[in-house]
Amino acid sequence: MSVTIAIIFWVTSIFVPPLFEGVVVPGIEVSGPFLLQGCLMLIGVVFVVRALADALSLADVLTDIFLRRLGAKEDRSLKRVGRDIIYMIVIILVAEAAIPFISSVPQVGNMLTGAVSLAALFLIVVLIYDMGRILYRTVEEKAEVLANRLYKRAKQETKGRA
Repeated sequence: MSVTIAIIFWVTSIFVPPLFEGVVVPGIEVSGPFLLQGCLMLIGVVFVVRALADALSLADVLTDIFLRRLGAKEDRSLKRVGRDIIYMIVIILVAEAAIPFISSVPQVGNMLTGAVSLAALFLIVVLIYDMGRILYRTVEEKAEVLANRLYKRAKQETKGRA
């Protein structure tokens, strides 16, 4: 439901502001379409955040199902990897949605666009580092368990031959 309302506000923010072309809000001297588009986009963002909260709970369930099918024990760190992937997708989507709006700001639009891009890149790099650290630790633990099993099996076979 939240996604539907967010899409409605997004579409409204595209088609309604041109109807107010030439209107200037007195006192703050901001064009009517810009202010209206900003308000509609902010309302849409609220509903997107609500939809993302719902998506995170759904992602937890899907991650549990996926991990059970792989035969992995339930591990909180692997759930965090799934969340990190979802966070990266959300960061990319939010940055791409914000850049056209931010670039229209007079005089500082280009700098703000660069700042948003760099902030998104920084957050994605941090999330990739976190995922790599978690996956490395998980693979290392699984490799140790496998090595211990192979060692015990080899030891039993050498005892059986003697």
